[in-house]
Amino acid sequence: MSHDLQASPEPDPVLAAFRKSIDNIDAALIHILAERFRITQAVGEYKAKVTLPPADPDREARQIARLRKLSEEADLDPEFSEKFLRFIIDEVIRHHERAQAG
Repeated sequence: MSHDLQASPEPDPVLAAFRKSIDNIDAALIHILAERFRITQAVGEYKAKVTLPPADPDREARQIARLRKLSEEADLDPEFSEKFLRFIIDEVIRHHERAQAG
């Protein structure tokens, strides 16, 4: 049984350009997240030093509302944005709780 598939098809230049842009955006997202977590780590250490609680539900609610609005303006699903932010906030709180514990 023979197949008419090439062993190595020619790359699609349009798709390659899209993928290069996606790769660049992914790299930027990783660097942005790394910087965000560096800052929140410092916040967690500060909160532990001055004995503030690890979580701030009022700020979290304000942030979620603000980012949902920004998402709508950017034509990004606000439900997705909220899930993404909640995931990040939960991880930050875990870090802050670790800082509190010493």
